[in-house]
Amino acid sequence: MKNIAIIIHSSPHGSAKGREALDLALALSALNHITVIFTDKGIFHLLPNQHPDLILMRDYIATFNMLELYDIEDVYVSESALKSHNLSDFTFNITTKVINHYDLNQLLDEQDVILTF
Repeated sequence: MKNIAIIIHSSPHGSAKGREALDLALALSALNHITVIFTDKGIFHLLPNQHPDLILMRDYIATFNMLELYDIEDVYVSESALKSHNLSDFTFNITTKVINHYDLNQLLDEQDVILTF
């Protein structure tokens, strides 16, 4: 079993990166310990009431609720990203833990593999 961190820093719906990160997290969770970290514009994946169908995109955001069902309980959101986008007091569509820059670096040091999307 390896410790794998999946960092999502790309915004949703502009590319397939968010969906690919989610698919990979779910697939790898059977044999590995997965940590998912939302940073930069990736935190927009966590906003509720998105309507990607209006721009003819597939709605995969609700699938992030599957993380808990796959025993992926280490889901973090960057404190600095929340502050820079004024989302510190926002309620997200999944349960996350806010992590500061120092703790994030320590967490990443503990990982065997870090994948960035």
